[in-house]
Amino acid sequence: MEGDIANMGQFIGAGLAGIGSGAAAIGVGTVAGNFLAGALRNPSAAASQTATLFIGLAFAEALGIFSFLVALLLMFAV
Repeated sequence: MEGDIANMGQFIGAGLAGIGSGAAAIGVGTVAGNFLAGALRNPSAAASQTATLFIGLAFAEALGIFSFLVALLLMFAV
């Protein structure tokens, strides 16, 4: 009985940590959408902002990867 409750807790925690992957997807969409809106308003400045776009995408994806790793640790290591 106690092992079942512990397993249930692991899977619930992993599912909650997996929400970070969805939040990362929302973040990537926000970063890309804002870049596109700015590039359409001022096309001449778009080329200089591309590096900032990639940095923002990398940070948003890193948070998703970290939440995925936390979910895996909760499922298999704890």
